[in-house]
Amino acid sequence: MGSKKSFWWLPMLIVFTLIIGFVVGNYFSSKPLGRKLFVSSGNKIDLILDIIENEYVDSVDMNNMVESVIPKIIGELDPHSVYIPAEELQVVNDDIEGHFSGIGVQFWISKDTVVVANVIAGGPSEKVGLLPGDRIVTINDSLFVGQEIDNDKVMKTLRGKKGTSVTLGIKRFLNEGLQNFEIIRGDVPVNTIDVAYSVQKGIGFIKINKFGKTTYNEFIIAMSKLLKENCTSFIVDLRGNPGGPMETAVNIVNEFLPQGQLIVYAEGKAFSRNDIVANGTGTCQDNPVVILMDEFSASASEIIAGAIQDSDRGLIVGRRSFAKGLVQNQIPLSDKSALRLTIARYYTPSGRCIQKEYELGKSDQYEMDLVNRYTHGELVSADSIKFNGPEYLTRLGRTVYGGGGIMPDIFVPIDTSEVTSYYSTLINHRIIHDFAFQYSDQNRNNLSKLKDYHSMLAYLKKQPLLEGVVSFAESNGIRRRPVLINISGKQIEKLTQACIIRNQFGDDGFYPVFLENDPMIVKAIEAIKQGKSFPVAPIKSN
Repeated sequence: MGSKKSFWWLPMLIVFTLIIGFVVGNYFSSKPLGRKLFVSSGNKIDLILDIIENEYVDSVDMNNMVESVIPKIIGELDPHSVYIPAEELQVVNDDIEGHFSGIGVQFWISKDTVVVANVIAGGPSEKVGLLPGDRIVTINDSLFVGQEIDNDKVMKTLRGKKGTSVTLGIKRFLNEGLQNFEIIRGDVPVNTIDVAYSVQKGIGFIKINKFGKTTYNEFIIAMSKLLKENCTSFIVDLRGNPGGPMETAVNIVNEFLPQGQLIVYAEGKAFSRNDIVANGTGTCQDNPVVILMDEFSASASEIIAGAIQDSDRGLIVGRRSFAKGLVQNQIPLSDKSALRLTIARYYTPSGRCIQKEYELGKSDQYEMDLVNRYTHGELVSADSIKFNGPEYLTRLGRTVYGGGGIMPDIFVPIDTSEVTSYYSTLINHRIIHDFAFQYSDQNRNNLSKLKDYHSMLAYLKKQPLLEGVVSFAESNGIRRRPVLINISGKQIEKLTQACIIRNQFGDDGFYPVFLENDPMIVKAIEAIKQGKSFPVAPIKSN
């Protein structure tokens, strides 16, 4: 009994020890065990990354961490500043430079097989005899079919260093077995002008899909062609054109403006104002010109439209443009990645910046603008368009607005009269495109006898193409909808005809057929014929 009394203090000792341990543990867990480092705003990110690399409990792939963090940092800026990873930079630069090294084909993927849609004239594939309709089954003796094949994988495999070779195993329609073609990769042009042709006597049409370093030269070639065809008035189609280098847009505008007239100027915090004026060497300073644009026309497209409109040099026809008035500079980094950073805003000759509102770091809201335009009815009614920006005056005193893109002189609503859910389903599932290719493939011998797109169009108009498309759609799980087919039938037929023609004559045949009776082109032609392509000063009341 005495021994029990001698240990009466033991439970108290255990409790006391636990309390001391808890307090000490909390103290040290809240105190930095490493060094205390001086932090400044300039090097805080580097410092944090250094601490993680040296002191974090587990090993971390710092390169991956940096690559994931940088876009988030840039994402806190305006919606047009972006980080371009090294693996993506080459493709981005190829688009700007206007060429890449490859085999020179346009392709699409039919189920699990790569199919040659078009062979680029003068390219490596044309030289060895590849044809539209050829199926690529093997590449360098390795099977290249299957569900895992996608556009990126095809491009990365077919593109390569100039002078290197690639061997394709080709299955050609109606031919047994595979034919092997060894192709030496070479420079393949990235054309930025889809087509240039005479839409009516004396009126030339040029469609520019984007801007790059080759666009101006392409434009001069297109203009020369149209001038030789006795075109004296021009329609420049910038619909859907997302833009590109400012210099290219300036050079094109210079063809239409007299010497000394302001084209555009840019200015930013670290970018002193830079005025760019016409040098007087333009070849079409007196020719009527109409610019077509829509809600997807942006950046360099808006520079052209703004310069033409503010100078009262021509008409703008279509719908309000995208509203991008920011200038980016692409800054290469040592690891072959790049930063495309907004460095200035550009201003049209009247002094307006057409950039729409945005909040830093909220690009999701910014990207909803086009959806909001559609919801508010702006694409079908000009009365739905409200400008919050200030008013400016053109050279002749017409009122224009800043802060919301370029408002056209002649508004043309989006035409949905023949668009139904059935037609949209055909488009979304590539039914018309796939049917057109199959038709071209199965009728290649007959179609090859037709020498131009005019004769092919006349031939196709006699064929039951609409029924062919509808039956093809049914075989692909899309049920027949007679009422909707009746509404969209003419549009389905026209697009099918144009796609079949493209398979043999390229865009030179596709666009004249597809754009026949296009509402914007019709309005532009009317304005030119009525002598209204040159704006006049507004009548002022006393």
